Amino acid sequence: MADIKHAPLLDEPPPSYETAAKPASPAPSKPPLLRAPLPLDLPILNAVRGKRVILASASPRRKQLLAQIGLTKVEIIPSTVPENFPKSLSPLEYVLRTATQKAQTVYAAELDNKKLGDPALLIAADTIVVSHAGMILEKPRSEAEHIAMLKGLRDSRAHKVFTAVAVMAPLESARDPGYALETSVEETTVRFDKDVSDEMILAYVKTREGADKAGGYGIQGIGAILVEKIDGSFDNVVGLPLRVTLKLIEKAFEEAVEEEFTAFEDEDM
Repeated sequence: MADIKHAPLLDEPPPSYETAAKPASPAPSKPPLLRAPLPLDLPILNAVRGKRVILASASPRRKQLLAQIGLTKVEIIPSTVPENFPKSLSPLEYVLRTATQKAQTVYAAELDNKKLGDPALLIAADTIVVSHAGMILEKPRSEAEHIAMLKGLRDSRAHKVFTAVAVMAPLESARDPGYALETSVEETTVRFDKDVSDEMILAYVKTREGADKAGGYGIQGIGAILVEKIDGSFDNVVGLPLRVTLKLIEKAFEEAVEEEFTAFEDEDM
C-alpha cells in the first residue's frame, strides 16, 4: 500500500530508496519562533534612541511604520487643532500646511515639559486622497458616502495620495525660532481595478476598515483587493513614507548641529 503521509510535488524528484526506508521524523511540537530583524544601525537613529521622540499623530499605522526603522519608543501626542484650511488651496499646499501646523502645535505644547523634558525629535504627517477631478477626499461620514466615494475612485480609475511629513528638532542656541523644521510632500498614484463590482465595494464598506481613512480604503489591509497597481511609494499610501521621513530626520539634525557650531563661532568672535 502506498504511503500517503507525504506525496511529493510533481516537479520534485522521487526520494532515494535510502531516504524512503528511513522512518519519518516526528513533527515538532511547536513551530520555530521567527527572530525579529535587528534595528537599523544608522548614526542618526542611534542618536535619537533613548531620547524623547514624539509622533504628532494618533495613527497606529504611522507608529508601526516608525517601528520598522527601529523607532519603537515613540510618544503619541496628536494635535487637537482643527484641520480647517480652505479646500481652495492646492492639494500639495493643503497637506503641507496641515502637517506643519500639527508639528508646530504639539512641539510648542511640549516645550519646557518639566517631567519629561523637551522633545529631541518630533514627527508629524498628514495624508490626503485627491480624486481624478482634483477633489480632496476626507474620511467618509456615512455608509452611503463611503460607497459613493469608492465607486467614484473605481470609475475614474486613477487618483493621487499625498503625504506631507514635518520633522522638528530643537536648536541648542536661543536663535529664533529655536528649532529646525524640515518638510516634504510625497505623491503616489493609485489605480483601482475597473472590474471591482458594486457588490465587492459594498462588502468592503461593511468591514468598516476604511471608515477612518481618507479616501475610504486601507491599501495595507483588505482594501488591497480594490487596487490594481500603484506608481510611487507604498508606505506613502499607508500614511508615512519612510525613506522621505528618514532623510528629513537627518536634515533636521544636521541643521541643528550647524546652528550650534555657528552660534559657538559667533560667541568666540
